[in-house]
Amino acid sequence: MTITRRTAMAGLLGAPAVLATSRAARADARTLKISHQFPGGTIDEGDFRDRLVRRFAAEVEKQTSGALKFEIYPGSSLMKTVAQFSALRRGALDLSLYPLAYAGGEVPEVNIGLMPGLVTSYEQGLAWKNAPIGKELTELLDKKGVRILTWVWQAGGVASRAGAVVDPDDTKGMKIRGGSREMDQMLKAAGGIISSVPSNEIYPAMQTGSLDAAVTSSTSLISFRLQEISKNVTSGRDGSFWFMLEPLLISKIVFDSLSPDQQKVVVDVGASLEPFGLSAAKADDEALAKIYGAAGVTVKTFTQAALAKWKAIAQDTAWKDFASRSDSCAQLLKLAQAVA
Repeated sequence: MTITRRTAMAGLLGAPAVLATSRAARADARTLKISHQFPGGTIDEGDFRDRLVRRFAAEVEKQTSGALKFEIYPGSSLMKTVAQFSALRRGALDLSLYPLAYAGGEVPEVNIGLMPGLVTSYEQGLAWKNAPIGKELTELLDKKGVRILTWVWQAGGVASRAGAVVDPDDTKGMKIRGGSREMDQMLKAAGGIISSVPSNEIYPAMQTGSLDAAVTSSTSLISFRLQEISKNVTSGRDGSFWFMLEPLLISKIVFDSLSPDQQKVVVDVGASLEPFGLSAAKADDEALAKIYGAAGVTVKTFTQAALAKWKAIAQDTAWKDFASRSDSCAQLLKLAQAVA
């Protein structure tokens, strides 16, 4: 093709307009803040919850051609752990990967996400998303100003600087952390002395002796290096009374302010990361035993007989208390029990 002087001049005249459009696109780019309480790393290394957030940020930025960018604040470096949920509701925080039951003091219904003995496998927990319980919980959170983007479940175990915790009787006289009102109720009924701290504060509490044992996810048991101060650990890889919903959340105020195309990208990318979350959580269940064993910590697993005892205590205490708090709580529990 022959390029004429007129064609060349037209191209030169059009260049400023192209540059101006490019500059405008960059000027219109929006930066959203993502906060979480877990140790920071890279997109390929470290706590998988931080990696999930970084994968989300990178893929959304890519699919929106840089119109949406992200700043990530691990280790509760932007704001305190529990306060993140309230900040999401107000639009003061954009996104957070958040243990949902931490918001139980503000929205009692969300404690369904850490109800002892209720969820007994990853598959059962993830089935909530498309079951009536998922619809009910989603609608509840929507009314409270928060939206789930990525459903993440984690199995939990017990790290102890004293004796091993397998059966309920093992907790008698032990200062122990459960992670939610309902988990604490079960542990207290079993004979434990309850100490409530976020998972990122377990290490110093156990180090100083104000805490003897803590129930938390396999990933947190690894990431917070509790093997350094533990004598025993009980893994949840063969089953546990502790399965927690730790989703990636976005403020509804922020979500509603995005364009329809951006909303679709955010929703689609969030859902696409659920298989990664599942495989990473299961991998950490397996890695836990190796890491703690290498540190000289005695590793045990829950027996089915022990789990049956824990569930019986939970049903008589935590489940009853939760259902009695409101009609909404009772309905959520009923719907959750319907998921096999």
